[in-house]
Amino acid sequence: MSENKKRKSGSNTESRATKKVKRKWQVPRQKHPEASTIEPGDAGIWATCDMHKEGKCTVELKDLFNEYAIEMYGNSVVGNDPSNDDEEDAEADLETKIQREVQGIKTMKAKPLFQPVKLDIQCVLFFKTRDPIEPVTFVQRLCSDALSNKVLRKSRFVKRLTPMSRMGKATEKSLEEVARAVLAPTFHDPNMSPKKFAIQPTFRNHNVMKRDDVIRQIASLVGKSHSVDLKNYDCLILVDIYRVSGD
Repeated sequence: MSENKKRKSGSNTESRATKKVKRKWQVPRQKHPEASTIEPGDAGIWATCDMHKEGKCTVELKDLFNEYAIEMYGNSVVGNDPSNDDEEDAEADLETKIQREVQGIKTMKAKPLFQPVKLDIQCVLFFKTRDPIEPVTFVQRLCSDALSNKVLRKSRFVKRLTPMSRMGKATEKSLEEVARAVLAPTFHDPNMSPKKFAIQPTFRNHNVMKRDDVIRQIASLVGKSHSVDLKNYDCLILVDIYRVSGD
């Protein structure tokens, strides 16, 4: 009898241990997981940071970006304001409340405004953005505030932010397609006056396309009615070329 009890208790202990081991491998589902890749047509924000601080910088920037998104576009871009809902509920009928609940669920399921993408490049981060975020205007506002309020800096590790209006593959054909789409609103309106511009290409982990070739290609797409001025330009055209994968 005693031996049987020991065997049973021993088997129970083993089964409990097995259950505990299984629980260790259960990973909680993330509300908004990282995006796996950057696709042609994407828009977003590049960032550089201190070495080995990519994780901490990502957390800092997500908080900072969301704060500015609310300031620039309102609370609705990141969800409803609970305090406003409490005040409106007193006068809202049942149908209105149901519609609001449905809309709240859709908002939670929507993609985040800023979605980090994991890159195999040291000290470089990328955040995908979606409407209504316009990367150039957004980064310009953030950097202007940082310049005028240096004491109120809210990030320890970020070094540089670069807005990306549109992503394309690192080929001459794709570069032309992206350039035509991005340059048209600024340079190709027949009613606008001539502008002075400069082109600043940046290469990381890429050795196929050459700097001079990229500059010549972009300059030809800007148009002859505009002129180059490397110091007193009206518009600075940033071309960032990154080789993230083996494609």
